[in-house]
Amino acid sequence: MRTEIEDALAYLTCSLVARRTRATPERVTWQQYDVLELLRLRGPMTPSVLSESLGVSRQTMSKALRILKDQELVEQSAQSADKREQTTSITMRGHEFLARAARGRRENAKVVEGALSAEEQAAFVELCGKVANALNAAPQPFPVRDL
Repeated sequence: MRTEIEDALAYLTCSLVARRTRATPERVTWQQYDVLELLRLRGPMTPSVLSESLGVSRQTMSKALRILKDQELVEQSAQSADKREQTTSITMRGHEFLARAARGRRENAKVVEGALSAEEQAAFVELCGKVANALNAAPQPFPVRDL
């Protein structure tokens, strides 16, 4: 049975995804976006460290990296004597992609700020944090699978 909360979450998600897609037409998935953000924040990493950090299989990470490499958002190079282990780093094009995504987030924030009073903004920030924390702490209601 649908609830008003479910509908509100779905509508907000659809709105945010649509705006993100317009700002970043590369069609990067959320998982691929997470890879780019992790590389931006932590610097070059091996695929095994990336997969462990994001909680996905090596196979899933390899697929994500292959797509990001095809889009020239990341690059890989051998950094040790073992040429099988590649280090992945973000390219200039990847940094440009993330900069556009950040501009999109800032624009979204401006739109929201314009739609809400100062009191509503404070409540929105508090409630978003509370909801995100609850979702992150809750067990998955269905089996998680690697795509």
